Amino acid sequence: MIEFNHVTKKYRSQAALNDFSLSLPAGKIIGLVGENGSGKSTALKLISGLISPTKGSVTVDGEVATRRISSKVSYLSELDAYYTFYTVTETVSYYASLYSDFNKSKAEEILDYMKLDRSKKVKDLSKGNRGRLKIAVTLAREVPVILMDEPLSGLDPMVRDSIVKGLLSFMDFEKQTLIITTHEIKEIEPILDTVVLIKDGVLLKMEDVEELRIEQHVSIVEWMKQVYQDGGIDK
Repeated sequence: MIEFNHVTKKYRSQAALNDFSLSLPAGKIIGLVGENGSGKSTALKLISGLISPTKGSVTVDGEVATRRISSKVSYLSELDAYYTFYTVTETVSYYASLYSDFNKSKAEEILDYMKLDRSKKVKDLSKGNRGRLKIAVTLAREVPVILMDEPLSGLDPMVRDSIVKGLLSFMDFEKQTLIITTHEIKEIEPILDTVVLIKDGVLLKMEDVEELRIEQHVSIVEWMKQVYQDGGIDK
């Protein structure tokens, strides 16, 4: 479904990803994990077509990821990128005008689940509620690939569990793939199918999460520590 073929991405002289090759399956929830600056966000931006590789190629369903790939990819950035003078309702309407695949009734359902006040302006929302709004408009698009960069950032730990369950409720995994970067690994672990560990722009390991639990008897955090300690790199 999603292929990185010997991808190097440099910002000036610094390589965010270095000769990075990876094949991600469709219909799964995939976690990209690693330290700050490991290249996780860069990987998502490449899939979304927001940036281009310095070398190599990224394809989504056989199509090279350029700006036009937005017809197949919904991307939640770690950054806020909204018109702050819009209300929640106006923000949803704006996204509906941008994307023909935007399901407005689904967005309304997610807003109810997120308990968002539709009349409030974005500038008056708390960081946590802005995060919920971002999740709502991202999930409301009916596209094959959903990308979420730190979707739980700024959310109260008490509500993260319900938000994570919401990710499952509002996706169709016969038709959609969800790729998440997160530091809140323990909260997201129960829903992950696959985990990809990146360090310094290099793929260290990719594992089936169920296999880690059943065969290796370790959590994702324990597995990460083991891989870091062993310095293992998938070839």
